[in-house]
Amino acid sequence: MLETTSKHEAAPSSHGMQKTQYDIAVEQFQRAADLMKLDQNVQEILRKPRRILSINFPVKMDDGRILLYQGFRSQHNNALGPYKGGIRYHPNVTIEEVKALSMWMTWKCAVAGIPFGGAKGGVTVNPKLLSKHELERLSRTFFSLISEIVGPFRDIPAPDVYTDSQTMAWFMDEYSKTERNNANAVVTGKPIIIGGSLGRDSATGKGVAVSVEEAARHLKIDLKKATCAVQGWGNVGSFAHQFLEEAGVKVVAVSDSKGGIHKKTGLWFNEVAAYKKKNKSMANLPGTENISNEELLELDVDILVPAALEDVITENNARNIKAKLVAEGANGPTTPEADDILFKNDVTLIPDILANSGGVSTSYLEWVQNLQHLWWTAEEVDHRLTAIMKKAFAEVWKTSQEQNVDMRTGAYVYAIGKVRDAMEIRGWV
Repeated sequence: MLETTSKHEAAPSSHGMQKTQYDIAVEQFQRAADLMKLDQNVQEILRKPRRILSINFPVKMDDGRILLYQGFRSQHNNALGPYKGGIRYHPNVTIEEVKALSMWMTWKCAVAGIPFGGAKGGVTVNPKLLSKHELERLSRTFFSLISEIVGPFRDIPAPDVYTDSQTMAWFMDEYSKTERNNANAVVTGKPIIIGGSLGRDSATGKGVAVSVEEAARHLKIDLKKATCAVQGWGNVGSFAHQFLEEAGVKVVAVSDSKGGIHKKTGLWFNEVAAYKKKNKSMANLPGTENISNEELLELDVDILVPAALEDVITENNARNIKAKLVAEGANGPTTPEADDILFKNDVTLIPDILANSGGVSTSYLEWVQNLQHLWWTAEEVDHRLTAIMKKAFAEVWKTSQEQNVDMRTGAYVYAIGKVRDAMEIRGWV
C-alpha cells in the first residue's frame, strides 16, 4: 500500500486491501492527533519512522549451502532519548510490521516515562528450522550489519518474538568486537552473567498484573472475588497468571497456540506449568474442559488478558466480550473498530502501550545498571518497576478521564504530548 501524508492514510484502499499493522498504528495515532488538534508539522514527522534499514544478507548453513535472509531495523523517533525496541525472528516479519512496532515503542516508552524513543527490528526467518550454530551465524551477521546505526547511546535492541537472552549475548559480543570493548549496554535482555538484570524475564507479565490491580482499584473490582481468562500462555501470559493469582484473582481459563483449557473452580499456576512442561501442551489437563482460543475470549469472566497474537479482538467478536476489564499483554490484539465497541459497552481496556510496558521499563533499568556498572537486587528492580507502572497508569487514567475517551486514546494523547513537547523544546518543529 502506498504511503501518503493525508490524515486518512490509514484507510483501506479502494481495492479492499486489508489494513497492515502500520495502517492500524497510524489510525490509532490519528485519532489522538485529531482530538489534540496536533500541529500538522508535528503530525507529518510522527506518522513515519525517521529511518528504516533494510538489508539482505547471506548465512552459511551447516551443510555448506548459502541462504539469503532479509532483515529490518525501523527507528521511529528519538526526541525523548535513544531508540529502543526488540528484534524478532519470524517467517511473517515484514517492513510494515516493523514500522508499526517501532511507532508503538515510541508511545510505550513515553507512557512509561523512560528516556527512550521507539525502534523495532526483525529478520524474516523461521528460527525453528535452523540449528543453534546457524542461528548464531545469522544473529552475528545481522547485528554486524546494523551495528552502524545501533549503540548504547543510539539504539538499544532487546529480545522479542523467537529471540532470547542467548541471541542478545551474540549481539553484544559481535558489537563488542567492533568497539574493542565490552559494550554491555548495547542490548538489554542479556543473560545475568554478562550484565542482564534480575527480574527481566517476568517483567512484562508483572507489568500486566500491576496495571490490572490499579484498574481494579478505580473500577471497584474486588480481585479476591474476580475471575480471569488468559489467552496466550507464553512468557507474558504465564507470568501474568502467576502474579494475578498472587493478588487473589481466580484464573479460570488459559490457552496456548494449540488451544486452551477452562475450569470454573480455577487453574493453579503451578499445576498448569508442571503439566505443560511434561506434555508440551495444556490440552486435556485432568478436571478441565478443552476450549478454543476464540471461545476463551468470550468467556463470562471479570478480567481478560489477551497475551498471544495481534488482531484477536475485532468488530466480529467485540460485542461478545463479557469481561469488564481487558489488559493487553500482546501488542495490537484489539482493532480500532473493536476499541469503539468495547468502549461503548463500558468495557475498560488497558492498552498494550501501557499494560505490557513492564518489559521495556525493566530493560531501561538494565541499561542504567550497565552504564553505571552496578547491580540491583530482584527486590530493588521489582520496586522500581512497580513504581514506574503505577505512575504510568495514573497518568493515562487521568488523561482518559479528562478527555472522556477510552484508555488507548488517553494513552496516545499523553504519549504524543510528551514526544511533541520534547521535539518543540529541542527545536525540531
